[in-house]
Amino acid sequence: MAKLRAASVWGSGALLGTIGVQYVTGWGSDAGAEKLNDLVYLPVVLLTAALGLRLVQRGGLAPRERRAWILLEAAFVLQVVAHVVSVVQDFMPGMPAYPTISDYLYAAAIPFVVAGLLLLPVTRRNAAQRVKLLIDSLIIVAVACMALWYLEIGPILQYPGADPVVILFSAAVPVLDLLLVFALISLLLRRPQAGGAIGLLGGSMAVKVVADSTYTIAYVQFGFAFRPGSWPYLFWAAGAFLSLLAVDRRLREHGAVPVERRSRVRLGWLPYGAIVLASGMLAYVARGESIYPLGGMILGTIALTALVIARQMYAQRENRRLAVTDPLTGLSNRALIADRLAEMSRQPLREGRHGAVLLIDLDRFKPINDAYGHEAGDAVLKAVATALTSVIRSGDTAGRVGGDEFAVVLPTLPSRAAAESVAQRLVEALRTPVIFGDAVLGVEASIGVAFRDETTPDFLQLLAHADAAMYAVKRAGRGSYRVYTPELDTRAHDAELRRAVENDELVVHFQPVVTLAGGDITAVEALVRWNHPTRGLLMPGAFIDLAEETGAVIPIGEWVLLDACRQAAGWRAANPDAESLRLSVNLSARQVTQTALVDIIRNILAETGFPADRLVLELTESVILQPDEQTVARLNALREMGIGISVDDFGTGYAALSYLRALPVSVLKIDRSFVTGIDTDPDVYAVAEAVVRLAQAYRLHVVAEGIETAGQAAALIEMGCVSGQGYHFARPMPGEDLAAKLSSSVPAGRPGRA
Repeated sequence: MAKLRAASVWGSGALLGTIGVQYVTGWGSDAGAEKLNDLVYLPVVLLTAALGLRLVQRGGLAPRERRAWILLEAAFVLQVVAHVVSVVQDFMPGMPAYPTISDYLYAAAIPFVVAGLLLLPVTRRNAAQRVKLLIDSLIIVAVACMALWYLEIGPILQYPGADPVVILFSAAVPVLDLLLVFALISLLLRRPQAGGAIGLLGGSMAVKVVADSTYTIAYVQFGFAFRPGSWPYLFWAAGAFLSLLAVDRRLREHGAVPVERRSRVRLGWLPYGAIVLASGMLAYVARGESIYPLGGMILGTIALTALVIARQMYAQRENRRLAVTDPLTGLSNRALIADRLAEMSRQPLREGRHGAVLLIDLDRFKPINDAYGHEAGDAVLKAVATALTSVIRSGDTAGRVGGDEFAVVLPTLPSRAAAESVAQRLVEALRTPVIFGDAVLGVEASIGVAFRDETTPDFLQLLAHADAAMYAVKRAGRGSYRVYTPELDTRAHDAELRRAVENDELVVHFQPVVTLAGGDITAVEALVRWNHPTRGLLMPGAFIDLAEETGAVIPIGEWVLLDACRQAAGWRAANPDAESLRLSVNLSARQVTQTALVDIIRNILAETGFPADRLVLELTESVILQPDEQTVARLNALREMGIGISVDDFGTGYAALSYLRALPVSVLKIDRSFVTGIDTDPDVYAVAEAVVRLAQAYRLHVVAEGIETAGQAAALIEMGCVSGQGYHFARPMPGEDLAAKLSSSVPAGRPGRA
């Protein structure tokens, strides 16, 4: 079917070629050429109308585009009727008076074409952009109107002795052509979708306007009438064939156009070109006027118009530059980066040509801002911009997309290794210290690399891939780069983690906290594990950071607290000696920011029956580092319920003991890094002892983590630490094993001030 249609289209086009033969050879009389001209048109216009009817009936078009093609189909049908009437007239005796019925039918088709062109889908614009485009279109049409008035309409209206009907119809033809010009210019400036078909249709209307204008101007200005088979007739034939090709092209495209097409041809100059044309016409008319008064005024008007155009074009260029430039660094801003990424995503995938985006996030930038002020931070950002521009090529785009986040778009790379080479050079360049006054500011960057391929249908997906790779670098230690792989897809892992909660794939293990002197169990810490269906039992390090990043840590944290409290309540019911046992559960930074945190914990305690004064919530240092008022209020509310507040892994971040005074903290857990080597290195011992003594001065109960030897335990007892946990005493174990262990161990009471 497709081959038959193609043969019909090109076969009918070949028939139109006989008009070209007439033009070249001059063969035949005028009457014969006129009849042949009308006859060869019939297959083309009939096929155009038939294919147009099939297009609007087939379905799959967007409603707006379908309405546009219905209007165009009405114009095609009128053209068929007009050509049939013209053929009949050719074989009737006598010459019909102008304008004939076919002339009226041709004219009646034009408003339908105009309406159809204006209704075709275009790139979406806001209200201000639509007003600007309307003004630009009207400028061009106004100049076209001046030209047609001077060359066609004015002389026609002044033609001596002509019939009024002939005068009015002859003047109406250029007016209808003006409407076509307006529709075409509006369509082109608004960037139409389905560019191939609409380009052909626009070309059809353009050559028709040129043919109409040439024919009329030659007659009214020079009294010359083109004979059938001359070049205006070639243009009319070309216009008819282009319309046929346009309908056939759109019919071969299935469904609505999926992507807004970006025109490669810049048409913003059209309004200015039209003004230049108008000025040229004024200058031509003024040649016959004296310099005083009219000639000088016209020349002055032209000069002023030229200056206004120059100023407007410069202002637009400057506004464009400011709109896409980051004012601090001078790099591209988020809008231009998005534009470059979208442009790269539209390019066809080719062998030996690769596109990539690098997403860059500065490591430890916030402490620089906090310690040295925003001027220091700005100096670092400017230095990063300089480093970026020194590494990338001239065709690449570097931009700042956030506070301390940058992006580099690499649209044309010879290989994937080239992108990794750029990423490695950027990692090294960004390690260069920044001198700010007397301070030397060190900064590094985590870089995520994502390549454009079949898995990235749009630039948003490409950015998401680069973002996933960048956060993978941060989780792995920062200061490096990583290329995206599907395993890094945080959204997929987030969904998997949330399903793990729903499918009861998580389990809680418990590690005892003991008195260092006697080894009695005084508390247990709840530690989550993931019993993955394919990867086996996973430790928290394999998924907690990702859960924190995606927000899945909130349902995970609630589930762990609920399950741990339920099991601990069961131990208390089965073993009276376990009533004094404390339960420590980790609380993530995201959980602390929950507005309903206090109510959630209160409901869990009520559901499980576990007493609030036996629960200790462990916070990370990121929570206690300059907490906001809401966080302090929530923690105070929990403390008033009797719940203990502990700081976990103290010493691994930026927290200082002075920050603890802002929070109702009761327990301080010293990180294992302070414990390792405590029994063999005097310096390590001194530092650990200082932390223990300072914590005790703040009346905090100290628990040492990561105790693995008897020597470490003895050293901690010597410096005054009462409690500890680690493999030396017991490894984390399932709740059933801990219940058995508790039945053979008697708790020593409270571990200290709660």
